[in-house]
Amino acid sequence: MAKAGSWQEVAKAKREAIAESIPQPWRIDAIPSAAEQRDVTGDYVHQWLSQEEIEITEMDAVDIVEKTSAGIWSAEDVARAFCHRASLAHQLVNCLLETFFDAAIEDAKQLDAYFAKHKAPIGPLHGLPVSLKDQFHVKGVETSMGYVGWIGTFQGQKGTGRERVFESEMVKELRSLGAILFCKTSVPHTLMSGETINHILGYTWNPKNRNLSAGGSSGGEGALIGMKGSPVGFGTDIGGSVRIPAAFNGLYGLRPSAGRLAYEGMSNSMDGQNSVLSVVGPISHSVASLKLLVQALLSQDPWLHDPLVHEIPWRHKCEQETIDLINSSRHGSEKLAFGILEHDGQVTPHPPVQRAMKIIKETLRRLNHKIIDWEPPEHKRGAEILYKAWVFDGGADIHSSLKLSGEPPVPQVTPLYGHEPFQGFSASEIAATNVKKREYQKEYMEYWNSTRDQTGTGRPVDALIMPVAPFAAARREQCKYYGYTTIVNVLDYTACTVPVTCSNQNIDIASPDFKPVSELDQDIMATYDPALYDGAHVAVQIVGRRLQEEKILAIAEHIGQAIHSD
Repeated sequence: MAKAGSWQEVAKAKREAIAESIPQPWRIDAIPSAAEQRDVTGDYVHQWLSQEEIEITEMDAVDIVEKTSAGIWSAEDVARAFCHRASLAHQLVNCLLETFFDAAIEDAKQLDAYFAKHKAPIGPLHGLPVSLKDQFHVKGVETSMGYVGWIGTFQGQKGTGRERVFESEMVKELRSLGAILFCKTSVPHTLMSGETINHILGYTWNPKNRNLSAGGSSGGEGALIGMKGSPVGFGTDIGGSVRIPAAFNGLYGLRPSAGRLAYEGMSNSMDGQNSVLSVVGPISHSVASLKLLVQALLSQDPWLHDPLVHEIPWRHKCEQETIDLINSSRHGSEKLAFGILEHDGQVTPHPPVQRAMKIIKETLRRLNHKIIDWEPPEHKRGAEILYKAWVFDGGADIHSSLKLSGEPPVPQVTPLYGHEPFQGFSASEIAATNVKKREYQKEYMEYWNSTRDQTGTGRPVDALIMPVAPFAAARREQCKYYGYTTIVNVLDYTACTVPVTCSNQNIDIASPDFKPVSELDQDIMATYDPALYDGAHVAVQIVGRRLQEEKILAIAEHIGQAIHSD
C-alpha cells in the first residue's frame, strides 16, 4: 500500500477526482477489455447516447457552427452532448486529465442569451466545443501536464494562485471567437513520447483498436476526437505530437510552421529551448474544420499579443492559387507535382503503411498530377540535429519536475532522458548545433528548388508526401522511431495528416523478401502482427515549405476528398 502523501497517493486522488467529475447518469457500469471489444467507436458508443446526441456529435465542426450560428441548435444542447460523449470516451480509453463541464455549460448558456438578444453569433466559432491538450492554461482549471508534482501548483510552483486567473493567449482568442472550452486531455509526462502515459491516468488507448496506442504527445486529443467526444481540439508538435495522434486515430491534423499560431502562455517542457520550437496545431475530422479554426484564430491578430507570431493574416490569394491549379489539373491544362518518399532509408514502413502510400500514388496519377521520387539530403542527419536539441539541458528540466513528487519517469521516456539528469551542452555546442541546423535547412531548401527540373510544371514540387510513422499505430512501449515526423520539425515545414485506409489482416501481409537496413529496422518490422493491427487507421502526411498553411490545407482537402470519394 502506498504511503499517505506519496506520489502514488496524490496520483490516485487526482485520478479518482477525474472519475468523480463524470455525472452519475453518464457512467458505464462495466468496461469491456480490448479482447472483448476492440473497437469502441461508432455503433458501440451509440448505445449510451440519445439520437439527438448522436446527431450533434457525429456532425463536423463546420456544420455545427452553421447550426449554432443560425440558432437551429442551442449552444447548451451542443455542449451537453459533447460533455456526455467525452465522458464515455474517457471511461473507455482513458483520455481526460481535466473536465470543467459545468463551466462549459454556463458559457454555452451565455452564448445562447447573447444570440437571443442580438439574433447573431458572437463570433465565427459560436457554440463550437473545443478540447485542449493539457498544456493550455484555462482559468480555474489545473494544468498538471501529466506530472504528479504539478498537481495543486502552477507549473510546479505552489501558492501562486495563478491557475485561478491565468489563461494562455490562444485560450483567450478561442473564447472571444465564441468557442466553448470543456475539457483538457492527457499527455505523457515530459511530453516527449509518441505514446500517452503518465502516473495520474495510466495509458491512453486507441479507440479504433484498443490493442494499440492513441499516439502522443497529444494522444488524449487524438483519442477523444477519434471517439467524437470533441469535434475539434488543439495539440502541440515538437517532433510529431500533433501528426502522430491524428494519424493513429484517422484524423486530419495540422502542424503549422513556428510563429503562425499563438503559443504564448502555454506550459511546456524545456521552455526556452529555441533551436526547434514546439507549435500549436488543430486536429479534427476534416480539412474544412482545420481551416475554420486557423482562419478564425488569425482574425484575432495574434501577432499583437505573442511576440513570436508572424504578422501573416490568412492569405486567400495563396489558397485560391492552389485551388485554381487543382481545378486546372482536372481539365489537363495544369497539374500539381509531388515528391513521394516511401522509405526514409532508416526504417521500413509496415505493410498497411506501404499500401497507403500505393493508394496515394494511384490517386495522384488518376488526378493527373506529376510524381517524382524524393531523394533529399539524408533524413538521419536532420533527425540527429533535433535529438540534440531535445537534450541540450541534459534532462534537467524534466527531471526537476519529476523530482517534485519523486515519481519515476515512464519507460517510454527513459531511452532519451534516463533516470537522472546528465551532462548538458555548453553554449558553444548549442551554437554549433544551430549552425548545423541552418546548413541542413539550406541544403534541403536547394534540393527542393532543384526538383523544378523534374516536374515539368515550371515549379519545384508543390508538396512532399510520406508516411507519418512506420506503423499504423504503435503497440505499447514500441513507438521507438520518429524519423518520419521529426524531419519536418527540424526544417520547420508545414504538414497535414490525411487518413487513407485501415489495416486489413487479409491484405497487409509482411513480405518474405523484407531485408532490414538496420537492427532497429528489424525490431520495428517484428512488431507487426496482421491480426493485432486489423482495423487500425492508416494515414500519410502532406508536407509543404515553411509557412505554407493555406496551400497545404487546400492540397490535403483535395487529396483527402479524392481518396474517400472512391
